[in-house]
Parts: sequence; C-alpha cells; structure tokens
Amino acid sequence: MVRDEEAPVAAPPAAGLSVAEAAARLERYGPNIVSTARPTPLWHRIGTQLRDPLILVLLVAIALTIATGDYLDTSIISFVVVVNTAVGVTQEVRAERAVLALRELSAPGARVVRGGEERHVPSSEVVPGDLVLLGEGDIVPADGELLEEAALLVDESSLTGEAEPVGKPLPADGEQRPVVSAGTVVVRGRARFVVTATGADSATGRIAALMTTKPAATPLQRRLAAFGRVLAAVAVVLCLVVLVIGLLRGQDPELMAVTAISLVVAAVPESLPAVVTLGLALGARRMAERNAIVRRLPAVETLGSVTVIATDKTGTLTEGRMSAQRLWTRHGTAAVSGTGYAPEGRVEREDTELRPDTAPDVTELLTAAVLCNDAALQAPDATDGEDGRSGEARSSAQGDEADWHALGDPTEAALLTAGARLGLDREALAREWPRTEEVPFTSDRARMTTVHRRPGGGLRVVCKGAPEVVLVPEVLADGAGTLAEAAEAAGQLAGEGYRVLAVAVADRAEPPEDGGDWESGLNLLGLIGILDPPREAAAETVAACRRAGIIPVLITGDHPLTAGVVARRLGVVEAADAAEEVTTGDRIRDGSAGDLTRPRVFARTSPEQKLDIVQAWRGAGHVVAMTGDGVNDGPALHRADIGVAMGRRGTEVARQAADLVLADDDLGTVVAAVEEGRRVYANVRRFLLYGLAGGAAEILVMLFGPFLGMPLPLLPAQILWINLLTHGLPGVALGAEPVAPDTMRQPPRPPEESVLGAGLWPRILAMGLVIAGASLGVGIWAHETGRPWQTMVFLVLGATQLGVGLASRARPGTFTNPFLLVGIAAALALQIAGVYLPPLQKLLGTEALSAGDLLIGCALSAVGYAAMRLQVRLSARAGRSAGEEVPEVTGDPETPGVPEDRERAAGR
Repeated sequence: MVRDEEAPVAAPPAAGLSVAEAAARLERYGPNIVSTARPTPLWHRIGTQLRDPLILVLLVAIALTIATGDYLDTSIISFVVVVNTAVGVTQEVRAERAVLALRELSAPGARVVRGGEERHVPSSEVVPGDLVLLGEGDIVPADGELLEEAALLVDESSLTGEAEPVGKPLPADGEQRPVVSAGTVVVRGRARFVVTATGADSATGRIAALMTTKPAATPLQRRLAAFGRVLAAVAVVLCLVVLVIGLLRGQDPELMAVTAISLVVAAVPESLPAVVTLGLALGARRMAERNAIVRRLPAVETLGSVTVIATDKTGTLTEGRMSAQRLWTRHGTAAVSGTGYAPEGRVEREDTELRPDTAPDVTELLTAAVLCNDAALQAPDATDGEDGRSGEARSSAQGDEADWHALGDPTEAALLTAGARLGLDREALAREWPRTEEVPFTSDRARMTTVHRRPGGGLRVVCKGAPEVVLVPEVLADGAGTLAEAAEAAGQLAGEGYRVLAVAVADRAEPPEDGGDWESGLNLLGLIGILDPPREAAAETVAACRRAGIIPVLITGDHPLTAGVVARRLGVVEAADAAEEVTTGDRIRDGSAGDLTRPRVFARTSPEQKLDIVQAWRGAGHVVAMTGDGVNDGPALHRADIGVAMGRRGTEVARQAADLVLADDDLGTVVAAVEEGRRVYANVRRFLLYGLAGGAAEILVMLFGPFLGMPLPLLPAQILWINLLTHGLPGVALGAEPVAPDTMRQPPRPPEESVLGAGLWPRILAMGLVIAGASLGVGIWAHETGRPWQTMVFLVLGATQLGVGLASRARPGTFTNPFLLVGIAAALALQIAGVYLPPLQKLLGTEALSAGDLLIGCALSAVGYAAMRLQVRLSARAGRSAGEEVPEVTGDPETPGVPEDRERAAGR
C-alpha cells in the first residue's frame, strides 16, 4: 500500500502486467485498501458487555451476596453474568462478520489489462504498474498517469472541493502527463492510465489516514436503546415497590435486596440490542442470498416502510438483452431475426435475405451503427471474468456459458449483432475506418458521434441517438419532408414498444475550423427499432408491489409511446388510464406536468429530473425506493429513502452511492428485499412481545403474590434462571423466524410508527396478565393443598413463557426455523432439570414434584400457547376489519393502499 518507486511512468506494454507479475506486486505492496480497522480485542468486547447498566446491577448483587456470605446466590448470579456476556459477545461477533461479508460483496471493482486481456478485478487487487481502463461512471481506483483519453472529464470535488469537473487533455510529447487520483469520478469520456500509487499512499489514502470513523447505530437501534432506558427506570421503580412490600411483611432485607435486583434484570430483555443488531445483519445477509446487497445497515429496517418503488425499465423490468429487430430507410423496411447476441441470424426484406452487396441502404445504415459503437460481443468460449467496465456489465438474462455475451452497453451490442447478421465484420470495419475523434454520449445530449478516416481520404462523421435530438434541422441537412417521414416511422415503431435510434452520417474533407460542431449538416441513413422483452416475472412483480400497498412508478429515457406500451403490458398503468398517467421530461422542465405524484410513467427523463420526482413523492409522505445506474443518478439515489443501484449494468458511482445493490438488476429483487425488511421488523416486534410479556408477568407475580398468601413467590436465583432460559436460545431464535404468509398483503408501516405501536403495548400487557394469572393460580392451589407452591410457581412461570414463545412463530405447525423448536425444547428440559437435579435443586431452592404435579405444571404451558394463538387470530381479524390487508394499489397517489386510519396515524 505504498507508492511504487519502480513503477514505470513511461507507457507500459499494451498487454499490461502479466498475471504472475501482478500477483507478485500485490504480495510486495499489499492490497489497494485505504485503511483497515483493527479488530476489536476480546477483552474490549467483554468490557463493553459488562458496562451494560443491567449487568452492572448484577455485579452489585454479586458484591452484596459475597458480603453477606450467601455464596449460593453469588454462584447463580455469576453464572447468569457469564452466560449473558458470552451470548452478547457471540452475537456481536456474528453481526460484525455478517456486515464485513456484505462490504466485501459490494466492494468496488476496476478494469485492468493483464496478459493482453481485459479483466474486471476488485479495486483492492489493483497494483502499481497496472494498466487501468476508465469509462463514464467509474471511480478511479488508484493514483496514476494518463496514457490516453477521449473527452475525459473527472469530478475531483472529493479531493479539491471544486464543483466543476476537470478535463485531462494530453500534452505534447515530452511534457508531464496529467494525473488522476484515487476516489475521483469519471463523469464523461474514457481513458487509460498506469498506476503509480495505491492504498494509503494514494490521494484518498493520505486523507483517510487523518480521519477515523465509527459505525453509527441504526435508527431502530437508537429508538430501542432509548426505550430500554425508560423501561429499566420503570422496572426499577416497580421492583422497589416489591422490596418495600417484602420488608413490610418482615422478609430478610438482604434477601429482598437481591430479589429486587434480580427482578430488575429479569424484567428487562437485556439481550434486545444484540438481538436487533444480529437481526439486521443476518437480514442483510439473507437479502444478499436473494441478490440484494445491502451497503448500509439502516436500509434493512427502512425497506419495510417503502410505499413507492420508482424503477428504471431496461434490465430491471425487461431482460436487458437488446435485440435490433426492425430497420427503416427511405427505401423500405427490413427485419432482423436471431436469438440473443449470437451473430447467427438473418436480415430480410420481403422474405428475401439481405447481404452487404444486395442492399446498399441497409448496409450503410448498419455499417454506421457498428462504427459508432463502443460495445463488444464475447464468444461463448472467451475467457470468463471479463465483465467490462463498471456500467458495461452483462445482461441479466444472458443465460449460461454457452451464450454470447455483451461487453458494453446492451443497446450498442444489439447494433453489433444486427451488423454481424447482415455479414459485416466489425474488426475489418474498424481497420478500414479507424476512429480519430468522438463526442461521447451523455444523458443530456441523448446522442453519440464518432469521426473516422475514410479509406480514400477525408473524414466520415457518424451520429446515432434518439429521434427527437437527431431528426432536427440543427443536425440534419435533409428536407422537411424526409424529417417528417422519419418522425412518423419512429412514432410507429415506438408505439409498438421498440426503442428507436436514428443514424446519420456526413463526409468531410477536413475537421471543422476552431474545433467547430461535428453534429450539423448530416444526412439521415435510417432508423433502427430495438426490442427489449419484459422479464417473464415482471408482471407478477408489479402485481406483488400492488398487493403489498407499494406504488410502482416507471422512469425511463425511452420514447413516451414505448414507455406506455411496456407499462400497460406489465400492469404499471391500466390500459384506460395510460394516456393520463404518462408524462415526459419536457413537461417536467416547462412545468406543465403538474403534480408529479399523479403520473405512473415518466418518459424521456434526465437523471436530474429524478430528483424532482423523488422529492415530490417524499413531500407527499411516502417512503421512496429509487433505482439508478448512471453517473448522474447519484443525487437521486442519495435523496431517496432507499437508493437502489444496478449491480450488472450500473456505474461504480451509482453502486457506491446506493443503499442497496441488485446483483441481478431485477425489480423482483427489490420486492424480495422489502419482504425481508418487513420480516426483520416483525421479528423484532415478536421478540419484544415475548420478552416484555415475560418480564411483566414476573413483576406481577412478585407484586401480587404476597397478597395472595405467598410471602416470596420466587427466590432471586429462580428469577434469574427463568430469565436465562427464556431470553437465551428461544429469544435469539425468534429473530430468525421466516416471513409470515400474509406479510406482502399488508400495507407498509408508517416509518415514524413506534416499534411498540400498532397495538403491541396492549398485547404485551394482556400476555403478561395471562402468564402471571396462570402462575399465581397454580401457586394458590399448591399453597392451599400443601404442595411445594414456590417450585410450582417457578415451573409454571417458565413453562408458560416458553408456550408463548412457541405460539409466536410466524408459521405455526411447520418445521421452519427448527432452531426455535430446539431452543424451546432445551429450555423446557433445563427448567424441569431445575426441579429434579440435586445440584440445581440446591442452587435454585426447588423441591422435587410428584409426576402429577409435574404434568399439571407442564400442561399449564398450553395456557400461554393457546392465549398467544388466540391473540394472534384476534389481532389479524381486527386488522382485516379495519382494512389492514390491502387490495392492489390503484391510481390514487394520496392513499397508496393505506387505509385512512393508518394515514392519520402516520400524520400524512
């Protein structure tokens, strides 16, 4: 991770470093990583756990029991401290490992040339001397000197603070070449450079060395931490009441002090922070297994509240495998047949196959499309792993290794495929018509122009782009009749769902004076209709959004007619309302679009206009997930509540700006991530219900037991034992519950809703009363009949809580989440062992029960199970009667499938 003093500053061989040399340099200089955080030592983790307020209370209890000589209670309290600390450290380590694995999945990549082959490698493997390729949207992986560039603009604001991108023109021979710095962003053009510094010695590394950062807690973690402090204060007050009652009834002060301390610890689910952290981290890992890579942990909880998904079309709702199928020239139309990107296929006109020498108009059109092109086609037997530059990733539907692959923009790859099916040789054309200059494509210009040296001398200018920006007098020299005819043909193709490109050329004897405009005075060659078929599951994905109360919004750069056709096919808009629900970037620009939460389809939009759309929806009280793939999508991804980047075709800038990266570029993956976010939140609430109901029951038993003839219903060791068993394995296992069957038929929860909202508090109190009632009831019966009543209370209190845990499952009656079943069974076995095993009898102060009494005690655990299942059913019925289960979302943006009472609760 140092500057390579031996790195060549002269142009390296075109083949770059060899693979062996790159590996040797990686070993010598280390990975290209700015800084690596030191692992937290074990003693520090243990110290953090022991500083928890509830653990500190237990440590005070240990000191108190040692001072009074009560070594039995000392041992049981110490055991509880050791187990809680061990569980907390283990969960912390698991969570950190899960987050680290996610960081590795979302690590940036770079394109390098090694051994004469273009390769895509993690940025951490870039070494001094590497030959690196840059394209629009790439993040520069290391410091280096430019060898070649084409219209390169670099955003260096992260280093210099300058807002304007900087050009990097190459100087005359012998002068110092311009440099690029690690962490800067390519906003336009392309380049090659040789790496001179990596890691800590790069520009970014030198700045990062001055800064240290700590991972921040998520909003849910902060809310639960604050709630935990309030709950602990309430529990302390109630336990002081228990202490006073015991002292007034003549109980031993030391015993009552330890009892009150133990009750405080048992009443508060001290494992809640660890359960939440682990739940979020493991939820993020499960999302990664479903191709949704979470880059920021708070996104896991936010996903559960998403009400609007604003999605791109290409590659997200469609396969992303473009196919040029229709050709139009002034001499007629032609059709292109074939599958995928394979060159096998035909170009036909009136059922006659065309070849380069039989159709000059088509040949000239496709020749121009092949020349004005930066993509490449990769044969099935080509070396795997050459993914191309960031933002030029393969189609999401390219199939297995037997398929041809697109390296570069899928639209340009479709043009190469069409040319190959006509019989054009791309390499031969590149040699015959070498490129000399280019004006790169940008989203604002919506066109690309290249300049080539003609075989006989002079230059040929080739321009391709959207019909709206090419079929204009400022670009074309053709007459008004030709422009009108072409515009009509483009409209017909767009109305059939095709993406349309216009292609024009002009021959020039020499470049324009003073670097003038290449893009004027051109002659139209024709139009190319490109089809991107919808994904097979896209319509069902859109329907799933509607069922979940989520509004799908389509944002695309395509023609309005094309966008409308796709939106109708997929159900984004209803056929009858399609015209009203489609607007354009021009209408947004001139202010005639009106309320931006009304349309469901936005066509011909620029990345900057996504900001307006996102802000409009957020201003209406919605939680927005926005997809993006371009270098200019970064602001919109930041502004959205959930920024979603494309993992295959997205630029590196978009991926690093996003909260979520789709490894498969499929909108269905966003819906799956929303489902996972809802699952995590539901499991946190499930644990709260289970843990707080048990704590409330323990306090109620200790409060009311003395008034019912039980002077001290539970001993301190018994309280801590129950707490250890119920909050241990079963509590952690509840965080791994699967998604409930009706999760995606419920409306999104309001993001400002308390984690204890939506009726959870009354449910906690009700379950606490049930558990306490069963425990006190059996205690009264045992006391009246001369049985060991304290042991009966101990057994029933623990067993009934475990019954509640078993009934809290998302899918009862199945074997999903077997860890919970095993945890509850083990906890029940240990609870019974506390009654019969002599060492535990001595430790806990219990007595052996008769078989009948044991059967009665265990049977009462069914009370907890039955009460919990009844409560779940009543809660579900109340939700349905209040309209909680949403129908498919229709057109009203003010009520996105969310019932009116939920809207009022959300403050919308």
